[in-house]
Amino acid sequence: MSHARTQSKTVFQYVQSYFWTLVGAFLAAISIHSFLYPNELIDGGIIGISMILGRLFGSTYFPIFFIVLTLPFVYLSYKFIRKTFFIQMTIAVLLFTISLSVVSYFPPFTGDPLEIIVIGGAILGIGAGLVIRFGGCLDGTEILAIIINRKRGFTVGQVVIFINVFIFAAYGLIFYDWHIAIRSLLTYIVAFKMMDLVIVGLDELKSVMIISSNPKKLTEIIMHELGLGLTVMYGRGGYSGDAREILFVIVERLDLSDLKELVLREDPTAFIAIENLHEAVYGKQAKLSKKRGKTKRIKN
Repeated sequence: MSHARTQSKTVFQYVQSYFWTLVGAFLAAISIHSFLYPNELIDGGIIGISMILGRLFGSTYFPIFFIVLTLPFVYLSYKFIRKTFFIQMTIAVLLFTISLSVVSYFPPFTGDPLEIIVIGGAILGIGAGLVIRFGGCLDGTEILAIIINRKRGFTVGQVVIFINVFIFAAYGLIFYDWHIAIRSLLTYIVAFKMMDLVIVGLDELKSVMIISSNPKKLTEIIMHELGLGLTVMYGRGGYSGDAREILFVIVERLDLSDLKELVLREDPTAFIAIENLHEAVYGKQAKLSKKRGKTKRIKN
């Protein structure tokens, strides 16, 4: 019985993943067909290059250019990343191409340039974010960026930004119009921020490392007053050589101010390092302790 339950859960996860990939691909297709193309805007990456070629040789060839240019990157995903990602990316590309045919009957959106940039970029970002969140990818340049990151050490973000700046600059040079290039760049920025929001979510997590002269007292106060769990790590001062206890805490953005105030109230000389945390995955026991922590906080 337990095996059947696990198997049905896996099937449900696959169906859910493909469903949201379809929704994401459809939204991205709507943005490109109804918002970007009619207003001479482009996206970044392979889609952007395909849109430039489509404007040069005819918009009806855009899906063909997109598939032809994406195929090498699909192969690279199979060779250098993993097979599951290759399958997910292939499905996402096919769904996006089919969606382009479906939305070809949709009317274009006409309005103020700011409306087009914000609404079109937001829809594109939501669509691409859904595809990425559920394991797929529409932009082959990200595959290239991952490979370059492994080979040369450049970050994925650096490579993607460099490629896209080059694409937008080339767009302005080809058509002798920097206005459409700049508006395309602004649309891409809106899409990128919305995509990040979809992938990460609204709950911003922070990871905090605290070095204090009185870590035991701080541990008890943080756990009892704020209801937060923490991990005690052991380190050694590089200059002094003294053994130290380092407190590691994961906290939501809204609780960060209270945490800092509490730590500095108890130890004004404490060192606090704060970093953005995109995601934290809790097992069953971690979830239980987290709920208990919140219960304690409510009681206090």
